[in-house]
Amino acid sequence: MRPALTEDLAPLQELARRTIDASYRSFLGDESVDWFLDSGASDDHIAAHVRQAHAHCMEVDGRLVGLTILDGPTIDLMMIDAAHRRRGLGRALLSHTEKTLFARYEALCLESFADNAAANAFYTACGWSVAARLESETPAKVELVKRRVTVSTPHPARPR
Repeated sequence: MRPALTEDLAPLQELARRTIDASYRSFLGDESVDWFLDSGASDDHIAAHVRQAHAHCMEVDGRLVGLTILDGPTIDLMMIDAAHRRRGLGRALLSHTEKTLFARYEALCLESFADNAAANAFYTACGWSVAARLESETPAKVELVKRRVTVSTPHPARPR
């Protein structure tokens, strides 16, 4: 994991387009995904966050395979390239992101599409909880939260 650099912009935008194309059609539909990709909104979002130093990327063997965008205690975006899934990279990326954010925040949040069953199952398996269903969003989203686990040290026993 490392901060995304300006020279990473085009490969990260392509990674996001591939991931959205491969993963979002089942719950958003072809028309919505095509419109979103053709609008350039994904590319613009990533470009803005790379410029603001909010984007981080994951490399494996010199290849960009993952992306996170952080906004305060919020994971704004997290993606693993569809060609590199089911290898533990998503868990590693999420774990690193959580560790980074928990160093500064007590609670983290993220939003996910309500109908993105695979992503939502992944997050809940990683200890995230659904805090709210955002019906006002179209399509509907869920807000997930995770709180920092604090380990309390027991008080030493008092001699009697």
